[in-house]
Amino acid sequence: AVGDSGVPRRDSLLLEAGFLAVLVAPLRLLKWRSTAWRAHDGVTFWLVRWLLFRLMFASGVVKLTSRCPTWWGLTALTYHYETQCIPTPAAWFAHQLPVWFQKFSVVATYVIEIAIPLLFFVPIRRLRLFAFYSQVLLQVLIILTGNYNFFNMLTSVLAFSLLDEEHVGRWLGRSKRRHASSESLAWPPSLRAVLSTLLELSAYGLLLYWSIQCFGLEINWEKRLLGSKVAFTYHEFTTWLRAVTLPLVGLGFLSLSWEILSALYRCACTRGCFWKLWATLQWAVFATATMGMFAISLVPFTYIDYESNGKLWPGIHRMFNAVERFQVVNSYGLFRRMTGVGGRPEVVLEGSYDNQAWTEIEFMYKPGNISAAPPVVAPHQPRLDWQMWFAALAHHSSSPWFTSFVYRLLQGKKDVIRLVQVDESRYPFSAQPPVYIRAQLYKYWFTGSAEGSQGPAPWWRRQRVQEFFPTVSLGDPTLESLLSQHRLK
Repeated sequence: AVGDSGVPRRDSLLLEAGFLAVLVAPLRLLKWRSTAWRAHDGVTFWLVRWLLFRLMFASGVVKLTSRCPTWWGLTALTYHYETQCIPTPAAWFAHQLPVWFQKFSVVATYVIEIAIPLLFFVPIRRLRLFAFYSQVLLQVLIILTGNYNFFNMLTSVLAFSLLDEEHVGRWLGRSKRRHASSESLAWPPSLRAVLSTLLELSAYGLLLYWSIQCFGLEINWEKRLLGSKVAFTYHEFTTWLRAVTLPLVGLGFLSLSWEILSALYRCACTRGCFWKLWATLQWAVFATATMGMFAISLVPFTYIDYESNGKLWPGIHRMFNAVERFQVVNSYGLFRRMTGVGGRPEVVLEGSYDNQAWTEIEFMYKPGNISAAPPVVAPHQPRLDWQMWFAALAHHSSSPWFTSFVYRLLQGKKDVIRLVQVDESRYPFSAQPPVYIRAQLYKYWFTGSAEGSQGPAPWWRRQRVQEFFPTVSLGDPTLESLLSQHRLK
């Protein structure tokens, strides 16, 4: 239930955010003149907000451009909770929610990922705060229902670029602008305050109207449910996307230009000719770096519409090609298509000493035992359990590492066994490696809230589908052929 190449997306975000941290973190060349804030800090910090915008907007758009029927039918979340890589116990409870609520949750996801990110760059402070809490709410809900390591935590950190010092100061109980707050309560309010409030209410009204019109929201009072459906076609959406992609680039450019000019003004206000010159020199360096980062980020951002991508200045493409291998800017698009619609595919590994009695090999985190509760492991990333989910989506030949994995278990390699189970008492072949290993493909479903049984209540129900990996042993011709085929000998 993740997007194409979900694991690289996570690592790509960490690489890009880490590189931006180099620009955002204070540079202390003159220790004796160190200050907590520099005139150009707003310029480099703007890149964090731009990264958050690209991440969220693209994640919402690709759900519709992929033509996935579950996203278009607003039923994606009726499958998501049980088919994601490593669900949490809360995912079981979320799966039990009524279908109308699941569909409304998909609508809310579209609003948070496509519409609200446009508010990241508006000059009205309260709209940016609204956007911040909307993004954090989505990330918290994902964290509660799925184990996506540090990804959602990092996204929440990026969302802090929408805040200002005054708001954070209120969290800490030491707002630096209390006098400004008291002035804002004065009557009659200033023209600026009135216009700001009117624009804010207009934005909320437009957001609500857009949601109702585009998703046919309608309350059924008799059945006490909220009806929803996608009220636009694929062609209409792609036409809209083509129309807004380059204007969004222009919006980003205007927002960045304002930050750069504001920083230049702050440099001019610096006391002392030497420090004014020094601040301006730093501003020039970091403003140039920021403009360069913004320019090359336009290439992966416009992947959402290839026609817009082709209209970019060729020099931008050349700049991007020169640094592409470093992954300092990347394209994003999470949960592009929903997998496991007919049941969650899961590989179950089995070992035996006599090729007659088989014992399942339980992993620490991925589903296996139907009575075992889903774990909570974030921000840890169990990469083997994660990759087992990807392996189950196709034939084992698409995951050459799986053959090597089986080979090492037959050899009894301790380092590999510890990836499966840290506690040796829970690994059935800790005393002696199995002679034979095979793998079966099952389909898993969450149990319903009304289902019950004697003994431990099952979290899952499952059904065997077919053999995933043939029975092999050390020296077996089939295993030797696969090892040679994948160049793992």
